[in-house]
Amino acid sequence: MNSNFWQLKQGFILASGSPQRKRLLQSVYLEPDAVISPDIDECEQKGELPARYVKRIAVQKARAVFEEHPNKCVVAADTILAVGRRVIRKAHTVEEARAHLELLSGRTHRVITGLCVIAPDGRAITRVNSTSVKMKRLSKEDIDFILKTDEWKGVAGYRIEGIISAFIHRMNGSYDSVVGIPVYDVVHILRGILG
Repeated sequence: MNSNFWQLKQGFILASGSPQRKRLLQSVYLEPDAVISPDIDECEQKGELPARYVKRIAVQKARAVFEEHPNKCVVAADTILAVGRRVIRKAHTVEEARAHLELLSGRTHRVITGLCVIAPDGRAITRVNSTSVKMKRLSKEDIDFILKTDEWKGVAGYRIEGIISAFIHRMNGSYDSVVGIPVYDVVHILRGILG
């Protein structure tokens, strides 16, 4: 079964290198025609709030792919963790990952995902989804164990579907958005554009 399950008039391109995003869409029978990871500048702008940042990056990702594939529908998302106004992006070293876990330990933080769907006519539809996540206080042994799994690599903060789920006390919002893309929003936007 593919995206025809939703009776879409045409397919779409997923503008993301995230295997988690692709798997989530496939789990609801949305199979992208292509998966393209755009190369864009993801630096924060001075004074930019986390929600504005993820929305802007999602739009930039979608636009970059749409420019190369005009008249195609493009779906893009970006996910960050935020502690107050501080944005937590992907760690590049184990030391960065440790610092992130120490910061999140015992705190409630937000996982914010920006979504942008560009219609074949170039219209952009955006959403920002924020989920509140409470993490238990982590001991040094907890952090060491989490880091040994290497699940911190390639993601903003952690993979909620991995070992970290054993340390999440409470979540209020969308699980799919924490993984990386708000499936409900994608399905209903695509049906509105392509149905």
